[in-house]
Amino acid sequence: MFQIGKAIISDDLFEEEFACNLNACKGMCCVEGDSGAPLLEEEKAVLDRIFSDIKSYLTQEGLEAIEKQGKYLIDSDGDLTTPLVNGKECAYVTKNDKGVYLCSIEQAYLDGKTDWQKPVSCHLYPVRVKDYGEFQSVNYHRWNICNTACELGKQTQTPLFKFLKEPLIRRFGRDWYDELEIIAKAYYKTDIK
Repeated sequence: MFQIGKAIISDDLFEEEFACNLNACKGMCCVEGDSGAPLLEEEKAVLDRIFSDIKSYLTQEGLEAIEKQGKYLIDSDGDLTTPLVNGKECAYVTKNDKGVYLCSIEQAYLDGKTDWQKPVSCHLYPVRVKDYGEFQSVNYHRWNICNTACELGKQTQTPLFKFLKEPLIRRFGRDWYDELEIIAKAYYKTDIK
């Protein structure tokens, strides 16, 4: 484990190789699970602000879930999350013509309809950040849904921290990521790969 500021970082960010393979996994991380996407407190205001811009991207079922539960909620673990449709997929999920589940917020962002890409927890996945007040844990979440991403990461030799460069910078800042790269260089010199 390593520490940058108050973030305690798992070695997995350097040891694991990962590259999303949406054509293989079909975006099932947006569908499976027992809770919606974790949200930061400040993301509530963002969802409120952009909702009219993303509304046309939502499925009818997603809209109904949001109307019934709200744009965000506190789940059974006490965490702030996105709502689910019938206890399954995220209410903000959509599906393309190839059967791949996608984030409707991100689709609106890519179309230039909003300035917010998606919840940072989704952007960071499969890394999860848990705030404990005085420190934050930055850990790799292993899930069989991502096996094809692990296989592709091995083929392309993409360390997890490099695959997640953009969202890690978004979450922690450029200076933080630069320090992570320095730690990675030292780590790889001492680690047998």
